[in-house]
Amino acid sequence: MNARVARVGWSRGLWGRRAASSHGEPPPDAVDVAELLRDASSAEEGAQEAVARRPPARCSVLLFPGQGSQAVGMGGGLLGFPRVRQLYEAAHRVLGYDLLELCLRGPQEDLDRTVHCQPAVFVASLAAVEKLHYLQPAVIENCVAAAGFSVGEFAALVFAGAMEFSEGLYAVKVRAEAMQEASEAVPSGMLSVLGQRQSNFTFACMEAQEHCKSLGIENPVCQVSNYLFPDCRVISGHLEALQFLRKNSAKYHFRRTKMLPVSGGFHTCLMEPAVEPLVRILDTIDIKKPLVAVHSNVSGHKYMHPQHIRKLLGQQVVSPVKWEQTMHSIYKRKKGTEFPSTFEVGPGRQLGSILKSCNGQAWKSYSHVDVMQTSMEPDHQGP
Repeated sequence: MNARVARVGWSRGLWGRRAASSHGEPPPDAVDVAELLRDASSAEEGAQEAVARRPPARCSVLLFPGQGSQAVGMGGGLLGFPRVRQLYEAAHRVLGYDLLELCLRGPQEDLDRTVHCQPAVFVASLAAVEKLHYLQPAVIENCVAAAGFSVGEFAALVFAGAMEFSEGLYAVKVRAEAMQEASEAVPSGMLSVLGQRQSNFTFACMEAQEHCKSLGIENPVCQVSNYLFPDCRVISGHLEALQFLRKNSAKYHFRRTKMLPVSGGFHTCLMEPAVEPLVRILDTIDIKKPLVAVHSNVSGHKYMHPQHIRKLLGQQVVSPVKWEQTMHSIYKRKKGTEFPSTFEVGPGRQLGSILKSCNGQAWKSYSHVDVMQTSMEPDHQGP
């Protein structure tokens, strides 16, 4: 990927102003804010340049985390790097509240709310890209693929130039508000399950649904919502179904279960009310073909064209996150072929842990770009 294109791709037309949303069409930009990345005016010249083939070991992959990775203090380690404060100032205009203040000082319970944590993770991840670009510009230049977990997929698409920062953040804002509203309509949640080879997740979910029906719950929901790594899944649905699975974990050969700190049964049909508001906003956004391959949560494969992005981002809210499949798609290669360097950009190291379980060889070249402390180089996690 051309260095100039990469540097500007995720920030093209970056800084627009958006007012508070009510699931309606975003208002027009009210102010002009200077583009903060150099060479923006000439970025398009190199957009069509052929990219020379590089050895795999010189290439890089960026992974963007999702909801659940947030923590009070995130962003504090990024403020000393160029343009990061302006990034949060632009976010303030889009969101209508001081996101940086919330990230730095909390309280945690406010940051954990879906309506806040999704924009917070989105902005912190792109701020981490700024840090990575400052410290290791070659990583951005040599990026060949990106993927984001759930809301992280929006950050990956903005990084890759598929949508502008302000439009992407506004879509995340509407998505978060709609998902928060949907989660409050039905008592639901998400259960992380570490199983075994003999674990039958589908059968367990069916029996949990039958249990809910015996309690008088109509149309109960209990299904796999995240494919993380072999034998590890996240199951979403009615709280009664998840409680049933925890109580009967031995029967289904579950080694460990843990309720996740989220407000609802995401990536299931319980989020159906959130689809229409998001789709309506996506229809107003000028989505472009990504400058690097971005992989979809819905299919695990890379997006092919803008309409593909628009369609699958709407489906993603009610579809399982196929992260394990995505990791296989990105890192599949002939035996003996070297792996690219992988950088997790954003709060937490969960995606690195998952990568280690999916592909131990690829994980050896994994690093994390810290958003909590002002470290001057990415934190290498491999052996």
